[in-house]
Amino acid sequence: MILIVIIGATLAAGIGSVWLAAMLLLLGMGGRGRVGPQHLLSLAAGALLSTAFMAVLPEAFEDHPAQPLFVTLLLGLVFFFILEKAELWHHGHEHGTQAGVLDDSARGHDHDHDNDHGHLHHGHGRGGWALIAGDSLHCFGDGVMIASTFVADVRLGIVAALSVLAHEVPHHVGDLVVLRRGKRRAALLKVSLAGAATSLGGVAGYFIVGHWEGLLPYFLAVAASSFIYVALADLIPQLQRRMSAAQALVQILWLIGGMGAVMLVSSLAHHAH
Repeated sequence: MILIVIIGATLAAGIGSVWLAAMLLLLGMGGRGRVGPQHLLSLAAGALLSTAFMAVLPEAFEDHPAQPLFVTLLLGLVFFFILEKAELWHHGHEHGTQAGVLDDSARGHDHDHDNDHGHLHHGHGRGGWALIAGDSLHCFGDGVMIASTFVADVRLGIVAALSVLAHEVPHHVGDLVVLRRGKRRAALLKVSLAGAATSLGGVAGYFIVGHWEGLLPYFLAVAASSFIYVALADLIPQLQRRMSAAQALVQILWLIGGMGAVMLVSSLAHHAH
């Protein structure tokens, strides 16, 4: 039963985030009064930090010595740093260019000019499959993390899946902007295939964590380190730029909104349980 729930949750997080991103692009992002990429990044950062510190880590530390888990948390942060350095994690290194592209896209700018950024040309080359391969690897890792939280507690898994969905939306918006220079339907299909890898990771994670259930607190610590690393090393640095006081306030409100949404979902899941 739990495996079916994991598959459903990972499909919603992986593919659902792609279709939500496509819908936001269709509606037009960044216009006055509309949701922009900076809003989504703020929301996702708040959701990930709240999930890690308010949900995943408390579950991991329950009835378990703290020091080994703190060591695992630290090693997890270093591990994800090394993966990103090796361009294997492939999670955030296109965000920096994509966020600028998203802002331009919202204003109707043409992205075929010569100074488009080298990464975009790399992603577009060979039909964008290099970009999709990296995304698939990242989504697979997301699936493993979601599965580990579901094995610990279904309520925790729901919160983690929603947080993953939140941070994948701006990521997939960028992917679609990069790839849709060809056919839009082909771009949507490619990114959806990458998102589907989340479910493969969920299934793999279910059997891995189930086989070594005694190590579940450590799996949760690694999951938390993933959420923290993505929020602090990937999302928040993109929000640190000069802006007006009003824009900064809106950004902070979206960040707090992401935290509040996670706490609300966690509370509702707790009462429902």
